[in-house]
Amino acid sequence: MLSKKILLFAFLGALLFAFSFPAVAQELKKVPRIGYLSARDPASDSTRSKEILLGLRELGYVDGRNISIVYRFADGKRERFTELATELVRLHVDMILVAGGEVLIRAATNATRTIPIVMSGGGVDPVKAGFAQSLAHPGGNVTGLTLLVIQLGDKRLELLKEAVPRIRRVGFLYEAGNLGSMLELKEVLPASAHALSLIIQPWEVRSAADFDKVFAELNKQRPDALYVSTSALLNTNQKGIVSFALKHRLPSVYGRKEYVEDGGFLYYGANVTESYKRVAYYVDRILKGAKPADLPVEQPTKFEFIINLKTAKQISLTIPPNVLARADRFIK
Repeated sequence: MLSKKILLFAFLGALLFAFSFPAVAQELKKVPRIGYLSARDPASDSTRSKEILLGLRELGYVDGRNISIVYRFADGKRERFTELATELVRLHVDMILVAGGEVLIRAATNATRTIPIVMSGGGVDPVKAGFAQSLAHPGGNVTGLTLLVIQLGDKRLELLKEAVPRIRRVGFLYEAGNLGSMLELKEVLPASAHALSLIIQPWEVRSAADFDKVFAELNKQRPDALYVSTSALLNTNQKGIVSFALKHRLPSVYGRKEYVEDGGFLYYGANVTESYKRVAYYVDRILKGAKPADLPVEQPTKFEFIINLKTAKQISLTIPPNVLARADRFIK
């Protein structure tokens, strides 16, 4: 009698396991792996990564719980872009978030034509760069956000001139070989500079070792203001750039708001807080089965003009009332 009961329990146990197996399989289902490829170092990239994580959390995704994020940072070294993109592909990530501009996106697309790639807001025009057939219908494995960083250069120059009417010569600091910066220098800024009676003086850096020499030459030439382009190398060295502008009392304008939060003078560009959180939308849609080819690339709809009043005081600037009235935010 006892052996019959044992056999019955064993049978019922096996039957219960068989019925519960789909649930067990579901529970053991692979957690999606998301590659995060940044042109910068963790500290200078933190504004973007934190907002993306917040956006993901609002949609129910938590790193280490139901998604796994694999981070790779190039520390501003362009020569590492291809290596890190290829490494993420070898790790069989389910998608790659690209925190950088055209060169980094191209490194990712060269590494894979099948893994979904989500742009998180570089200044690149994805259609002109060949990453998408159109903004509405990308058609490939790349979609996401573009922040119009380069295209807004003329507006930044205009605001700089209005804030400091006396300026005439503007030093343009950029990374040599950066395609966005070259576009900004040769196509975006010239017409605006001519209309504002400004002279643009280009100053290039190729590596972190170049900054001291370029700063020394800039100090000798003494431009009236400084326009800082956006690139991995410059953004990784933003504290040094801001310190130089402050020390030499140079009014400065930037295409990345973190510079102004570090002590730079003016920022004009997309409201990046909203834009970075929007990256989570693309992650969610792709994880639920949507194809990048069918997800339209989005451009920013909200922009902000930020003035660092503390910096203005440090470099003895009195900002005209009409410029103050146009600011969306002040840093005091």
